Amino acid sequence: MKAMILKEFRELRRDRRTMAMLIALPILLLVIFGYAANFTIDEIPTRVVGPDSAQVTKQLPPLFQVDTTAAAADDDAAGDAQTARDLVQDGDAQVAIDTTTSPPTAYIDGSNLFVAQTAKAALSQMPAGTVTIDVLYNPNLITAWVMVPALIGLILTFIGTIVTSIGLVRERQNGTLEQLAVMPLKPSDVIVGKIAPYFFLAALDMVVVTLLGVWIFDVPFNGNVALFALGGAIFLFVVLGLGVLISTASQTQAQAIQVAMMVLLPQILLSGFIFPLSAMPAAISWIGYLLPLTYWVNISQGIMLRGADLAALWPSFAVLTVMAIVIFTAAVLRFRRDLAPSSRRKVRR
Repeated sequence: MKAMILKEFRELRRDRRTMAMLIALPILLLVIFGYAANFTIDEIPTRVVGPDSAQVTKQLPPLFQVDTTAAAADDDAAGDAQTARDLVQDGDAQVAIDTTTSPPTAYIDGSNLFVAQTAKAALSQMPAGTVTIDVLYNPNLITAWVMVPALIGLILTFIGTIVTSIGLVRERQNGTLEQLAVMPLKPSDVIVGKIAPYFFLAALDMVVVTLLGVWIFDVPFNGNVALFALGGAIFLFVVLGLGVLISTASQTQAQAIQVAMMVLLPQILLSGFIFPLSAMPAAISWIGYLLPLTYWVNISQGIMLRGADLAALWPSFAVLTVMAIVIFTAAVLRFRRDLAPSSRRKVRR
């Protein structure tokens, strides 16, 4: 028995991935989760549009951070309901106040659930007649309306990353990677050929999950379907590329699953999917801006709930496109390195 125990300890010591899962990952999750698990909103980006905007701004609680760089322009603006609504729809403000009504009307972005709940509660505590509250895009602040668009991305991330990583590792375990090495195919051809079936299946999953979410939970779809499909396609390339990249760094399916889980957990905690990024300290929130799911959440909620167009969402589209190019290129280079030794061995024979 003692020999078996010592043997297992030696094997664990050699398996760095397992040691990382057992020791480093729990500590990392404790620190990140401890800082990220925060529903308290300290600042809400706010715009006040129309005449007397400076006076209205002074009456707001400190929680509402009015954009001072745009304050002068907002004060000179005509200030009507559509102007304020457009600021919220385009994501330029979480709260936009139109001062031309009596009392002023505060439009709140209901697609950002926790911010909307905080803003509504804070405005409700102001003296009667100070401001009228109008929650846009999710007037009843239904949790499912906000969660379903983000869940679509989480499901695609789970399927794309884990399934794709296992698929290529299976080639290595079965010995068919040697056969691919001597075939007249470029590494990019092999990777595209491997991920194409997963891409179409994941795209089908996206359609099914989206339709079920709209049907079962009555989630509105206010935006452009083609734009939503474009964002989904780019996002799929990113997560499938991550799966390929993970597979090139793994020797077994168990290792691939371990690495995939280490990639998935931060996406759940730090993408704004559960905890708002605005409530996290800067030392943690910057990690969220490196995660593809963060930008998918912005795209899906923006299109489905707010009906936002490409002009408002292009930064998220641009970041996902860059991620897709970088990750796919890294996967091709890594895969080429894996094939090269096998190819040289075949030539020597």
